[in-house]
Amino acid sequence: MFKMRLMRAADFDAVAELIFLSTNSWYQQRLGHSIFQCRPQDCRVFCEVYDDLDPDGGLVLEHRRTGMIAGSCFFHPRETHVSLGIMNVHPNYFGHGIAGRLLQRIIDEAESRDLPLRLVSSALNLDSYSLYNRHGFVPFCLYQDMVVTVPETGLPGKADPSLPRVREATSSDITAMGRLEFEISGISREQDYCYFIENRRGIWKTFVSLDDNGEVDGFLNSVDHAATKLIGPGVMRCEASAEALLRAQLDRYRGKGVVFILPTGQSGLVRTAYSIGARNCELHLGQVRGTAQPVSGIVMPTFLPESA
Repeated sequence: MFKMRLMRAADFDAVAELIFLSTNSWYQQRLGHSIFQCRPQDCRVFCEVYDDLDPDGGLVLEHRRTGMIAGSCFFHPRETHVSLGIMNVHPNYFGHGIAGRLLQRIIDEAESRDLPLRLVSSALNLDSYSLYNRHGFVPFCLYQDMVVTVPETGLPGKADPSLPRVREATSSDITAMGRLEFEISGISREQDYCYFIENRRGIWKTFVSLDDNGEVDGFLNSVDHAATKLIGPGVMRCEASAEALLRAQLDRYRGKGVVFILPTGQSGLVRTAYSIGARNCELHLGQVRGTAQPVSGIVMPTFLPESA
């Protein structure tokens, strides 16, 4: 009934509508709210970003008779691993094995490269958890999604003056960013850092924090788009660097609501988030099929492009 093929630019509008419909349908039915507070066509940004990074990084499952796209997903090969991006199935075809077929294709891709496959998935969606678990994925970190509306005047209170210095990242920081992330979590994705810093789409912002010697000891990216306002990905050596970077990014969203994702084990950072008015909105699991190095610092993942 369905055939799998690579996503094409001509599919972007249909896939954007699928992402919007599928995601909002699940959240409305189970949790009573929508994720995407935008127009369906705004979700094209997922197609466009993954196409920028990997022109062959999108898959669709198409109905052979009608040509309707019943499922889609993205994957992103990196130096150290393959990441599985957002996966969607049309509500009319829930339970038809579409997600499993797409997932198996990406597992085959990761195995052909002899790389671990990583993802960040909702801990509230037991259907997706079961799908990944049956295919060999194992959780390695629990994250809490937090949302805050930043006042027009900026964050309440004053930051601790002893926090590390933060500045906007430049291309000269890419090597240090890659080295830092590899040290902290055993992964590297320098193509992504370059893409964020170049910012051809005008939606990204990347900051680095500096230690007492002026060396990069953390970085944090963000995206500000109609479809998604998210802070991440980022890695930091310590909570002070994470707080300094988070405060710098939040200042970008004055008058707006924004989501960021923190490891639940970083209790000091979580308390700081509560102190500025953030509240929990979901839980996510970092999962891996293969091996994952224990994290020796702080990791803040994101969903565009998917990171873990």
